[in-house]
Amino acid sequence: MNITHIRNATQVIEYAGKKFLIDPMLADKGAWPGFPGTARSELRNPLVALPFPREKIIDVDAVIVTHTHDDHWDEAAIAAIPKILPVFVQHEADAALLRSQGFQDIRLLSADSEFAGVGLQKTTSGQHGSDRTYAVPAMAERLGEACGVVFRHPQEKTLWLVGDTIWRDEIEADMLKLRPDVVVLNAGYAHVIGFGPIIMGKEDLLKAHFALPEAKIMAIHLEAVNHCLVSREEMRQYVADNQIAGVVSIPQDGETVVY
Repeated sequence: MNITHIRNATQVIEYAGKKFLIDPMLADKGAWPGFPGTARSELRNPLVALPFPREKIIDVDAVIVTHTHDDHWDEAAIAAIPKILPVFVQHEADAALLRSQGFQDIRLLSADSEFAGVGLQKTTSGQHGSDRTYAVPAMAERLGEACGVVFRHPQEKTLWLVGDTIWRDEIEADMLKLRPDVVVLNAGYAHVIGFGPIIMGKEDLLKAHFALPEAKIMAIHLEAVNHCLVSREEMRQYVADNQIAGVVSIPQDGETVVY
């Protein structure tokens, strides 16, 4: 498989001869305000420009949207992506939203969904913030659900896109059950003021490595939106200090990693 990292959580994955666009945030640099109530909300998003023209990014066979927060599915993506492309979503609520946006081929991820022979297994072990955060109804509604996706094919390594989640026991249990060869972690340590992180951070790379010592790990969701507090350089230093550089990739925007 080839994983081309675009920006934030947006990636183009070439897997078993098919191209999948993941969580497209396709806005121009600084197109919309920072997320209110989050760290560094005075900064405008996205923080950086796309590495390629949109036309190149959307030249795919299918789209996967793990959830519909603006940094995973934005107005620019809605406008740019052909409405006839298959789009996989996590549940009926997101499907209804995308139908209202004009998309004609919406498919639900499930335990046994697939596309052109590629298994696409939805995972729900993640949580987009702490239990304390989700105990506040307004925060639970704002953060909502975010799924992960496992890619499987006989001619490819098994890939798990874990999605927007903090580290929790359920994630570790899924790692041990699913045994992916490659794990993509959204690890930019995004912070909501008063509630703390809502996705993983650098220390969670080590936890993932301890759970799956043979797996390759990719860290993304970095340096692209206002509330992500871990830089690539900081993450590289942590990886080097813990001697796991041989299994961890921290791709630049536009970089392709082959597994």
